[in-house]
Amino acid sequence: MDKSAKIYVAGHRGMVGSAIMRELALQGYNNCVAKTSSELDLRNSSAVAVFFAKEKPEYVFIAAAKVGGIFANNTQRADFIYDNLSIQNNLIHNAYLQGVKKLLFLGSSCIYPKFAPQPLKEEYLLTGLLEPTNEPYAIAKIAGIKMCEAYRDQYGCNFISAMPTNMYGPNDNYHPDHSHVLPALIRKFHEAKTSNAKTVTVWGDGSPMREFLYVDDLANALFFLMCNYNAREFINVGYGSDVTILNLAQTIATTVGFGGEIDFDTTRPNGTPRKLLHSKRINTMGWHAKTDLKTGILLAYQDFLSNQGQ
Repeated sequence: MDKSAKIYVAGHRGMVGSAIMRELALQGYNNCVAKTSSELDLRNSSAVAVFFAKEKPEYVFIAAAKVGGIFANNTQRADFIYDNLSIQNNLIHNAYLQGVKKLLFLGSSCIYPKFAPQPLKEEYLLTGLLEPTNEPYAIAKIAGIKMCEAYRDQYGCNFISAMPTNMYGPNDNYHPDHSHVLPALIRKFHEAKTSNAKTVTVWGDGSPMREFLYVDDLANALFFLMCNYNAREFINVGYGSDVTILNLAQTIATTVGFGGEIDFDTTRPNGTPRKLLHSKRINTMGWHAKTDLKTGILLAYQDFLSNQGQ
């Protein structure tokens, strides 16, 4: 990408979008276009069409999405599939109509079957049933991958897709009901520490294994792919190793300074037993994650304290 190229980052105020903006600035790109959700409703096809016709971005990062943890995914199923399908349909189609040079669609590791072999290779997509609790969100993301492939096949568009593992870091969502496991636990343990609680309850039995990628590492990977990857097939972006929810909870408790007990509520769902991405393709290209989990959790907790923990 030329340094003066006009780049549109959809979802620039979210965790991933803001990290992409930081990465672009770090790399010397300053001609970025961004609109808040109040300025541009990405579910509104007419509004998105007007925006693309006016701004004519050369490159597009799709980091806009309705996201959440198990509770949000399972209780807002219609919203998750409708909003995400609408957002990506409008962005991808208008990128084609306005001749965008390259588009990167951001998916999620939840696209893979619940009981797919580990680690998760790209070719495992659509080989089994999805995890029921986040099926609507996963189906929307799968549709986005296939839409990018279809527009490439029919119109020759250079639209690529990247599938990240679980992300965390600055600007994460720490809502007690609508957040993912890592930020939710940061909030839980922080509030338990400040209230002198003796116990923190964690959903499930602690056995599921999860991989976590610091969001600034992801942004660096997405920039790397935008500059170096032009293939039809989507590509995984992971850290390279995983931990149990038990170990994650213990690490967060130590980082926060909570000295009480951790109680696991086995009446609550575990979700997928394990989700570790096979990231050999991007690693072979020369990209590797840099931020280890302990360091990343400390940085995330500092962000929480700065923005929401007071």
